[in-house]
Amino acid sequence: MTTSTLHPIPAFNDNYIWALQVGTQALVVDPGEASGVLDYLRTRGLTLAAILITHHHADHTGGVAELRAATGAAVYGPVAEPMPEPLTRLDEGDQVEVLGLRFEVMHVPGHTAGHIAYHCADIDGAPLLFCGDTLFSGGCGRLFEGTPAQMLDSLDRLAALPAQTRVCCTHEYTLSNLRFALAVEPDNADLASYAAHCTALRQRNLPTLPSSMGQERLINPFLRSRQPGITAAMRQRAANAALDETGVFATLREWKNTF
Repeated sequence: MTTSTLHPIPAFNDNYIWALQVGTQALVVDPGEASGVLDYLRTRGLTLAAILITHHHADHTGGVAELRAATGAAVYGPVAEPMPEPLTRLDEGDQVEVLGLRFEVMHVPGHTAGHIAYHCADIDGAPLLFCGDTLFSGGCGRLFEGTPAQMLDSLDRLAALPAQTRVCCTHEYTLSNLRFALAVEPDNADLASYAAHCTALRQRNLPTLPSSMGQERLINPFLRSRQPGITAAMRQRAANAALDETGVFATLREWKNTF
């Protein structure tokens, strides 16, 4: 069994650059800036083996060129988005082997058209998911390039992963997401308990992440849009009792956009 250390490196106002360490090597995910990563590597005496990129936004790619120049790390990213070259481009079903681990690549469009996620079935006895800005704890990414149908399908595929899957999102949006989730499902006891837990973490300046897929299935309205209560509320909100499941999801996402 691989023994690893998972660490969120803070960046900007609310980003996390995920670092996964195995032995004296590490990989990082979505390094929007280089300085925090270089400090992390230096203080721990680590070699950067790989950089994984989920999508093209600058707060996820801005540090790649500096890190590659400083470390020689291999870079991996989505096949169909503008990326800081050179890198290995990846699509649905591809695999990345690094640090003795195998990551499966999932194409999860919605936030951007070519967004990908990286899933490892077993690290230290549990699955691990680097999902970029597709899935957040208690929320999901804005639809900048994709459609509601694409995002719903992407979230369905992520939600089908095992309950113990550690969900490594790239923003500390949890408390604001949970405020919205409580407006959607005010009687969800699991959600109320999780909100109290996450509030306590942030009061101690601790990250709310990683979450777990089992937790998200209980509390995340964007994974629960087919629940009868949410469906009924969105149809009432849209004044359209005939909304299909994609329309319900789209109404929910539009409400979050202006919440």
